[in-house]
Amino acid sequence: MKKVMVFGASGYVGEHIAKHLVRSGYAVSGFARSEKAAQAARAIGAEPVMGDLSDDASIPGLVEGYDAVVWAAQLMLEDEDRVTGVMLDTMAGTDACFIFTSGTSLMSIPTGGDWDERSFAEDEPFTPRRQIAPRLEIEGKVRRAAERGVRGIVVRPPLIWGNGGCRMVEDFYHSARATGAVCHIGRGLNVYSNVHVDDLAELYRLAIEKGRAGALYFAVSGEVSYGVMAMVIANELDVPTRSVSVEEGCEIWDPFMAKIVLPSCSRQRSPRAREELGWAPREDRLDLLEECRNPVYREAKEREVPSWVRKPEKSA
Repeated sequence: MKKVMVFGASGYVGEHIAKHLVRSGYAVSGFARSEKAAQAARAIGAEPVMGDLSDDASIPGLVEGYDAVVWAAQLMLEDEDRVTGVMLDTMAGTDACFIFTSGTSLMSIPTGGDWDERSFAEDEPFTPRRQIAPRLEIEGKVRRAAERGVRGIVVRPPLIWGNGGCRMVEDFYHSARATGAVCHIGRGLNVYSNVHVDDLAELYRLAIEKGRAGALYFAVSGEVSYGVMAMVIANELDVPTRSVSVEEGCEIWDPFMAKIVLPSCSRQRSPRAREELGWAPREDRLDLLEECRNPVYREAKEREVPSWVRKPEKSA
């Protein structure tokens, strides 16, 4: 039985990856920084491993002895670079698999809410977003790890949805609670490619089993404009939609969402994943708009700023 360590196993994506690997017969460990995270790992059949990623000396012990390590955690970019660097150094010469989770915001195109025709397959050239450009350097480090005896692989997911956990859908509902309307930036014609979280989890399983050293894989099952998503949610809530500026969006959401995600187009295709891994999304998991109608999003809750987003400093 192959042993896999999942970092981020208590998060939306990492939990689905770990759960899918457990069901597929892997012996899965889940990194945990708290007892709450440890309990979450146990609940899906994973063995929790407590640790502290701020202590470089303790990191090697977290990745030694595994056939594969999946990085699905979210840290500030400088911490992500530091931690993954120590992990790759530790795994050098083992031929173990290391899968790094990136994201397609890296290649998003600022459009102010308009559509853009550009669409990219894996390894096609693009201009990285300045604010996230260091992520591309981390990706390169992982992919080059093959030269040091690590089967380094990068997965760059698009907008991820499914099972009531989509952050983007949550944020549209949040805007309605905050303003009385479902908000989008500009004309809302811009699109992000998307994938169901369970189909994404299957891509990770296939990458562990068949992924090539140094590979980059996308997982794309469709694309929908933000304006259409907003309209569907507004119909569910019986409220209007409203176009807002980036500045107002920073107040409604956070600077990363308002400046990087919502005013941009990010369109991809995934031929390498389909051809090399045999990956394909399931036919009953193609409609993001069904997720927009999921009643779980109606539950009012306080919006949390992700730990990897710097909160703006408040003036005295």
